Amino acid sequence: MRKVVVFFDKLEDRIRGFLSHYPILYAFIAGVAIVSFWRGVWEVSDIWGIPPSVSLLAGFLIMIAVGVQVTEFLGSRIIISGLRGDKKLEEKTLKEIEGEEMFLHDLKKEVDHIEKMMEARENK
Repeated sequence: MRKVVVFFDKLEDRIRGFLSHYPILYAFIAGVAIVSFWRGVWEVSDIWGIPPSVSLLAGFLIMIAVGVQVTEFLGSRIIISGLRGDKKLEEKTLKEIEGEEMFLHDLKKEVDHIEKMMEARENK
């Protein structure tokens, strides 16, 4: 099972890396996939005879339980920026955005370094 998970994780990384260079194609493929997925969910609900009100309530409760209700509909970046009192992305200057990107990049490098140190320590 672990090999299957690792395979699909690496496959996803490669596909995402490729498609990130073609944002319009990426958006198109993602849109088709999302609509296809929800069409399938809709059809299965119809086949099983689940009434719309039950489907609405069950879906809402499941999303609340797994923690996606708020972040999916508002976006975690919007929530965090609102809590911190940040400017909207449209209001930021290019210099501010580049500064944030550099900070996040440096932070990721530091986390990766710590992760490697932890793995090395576990392997000893």
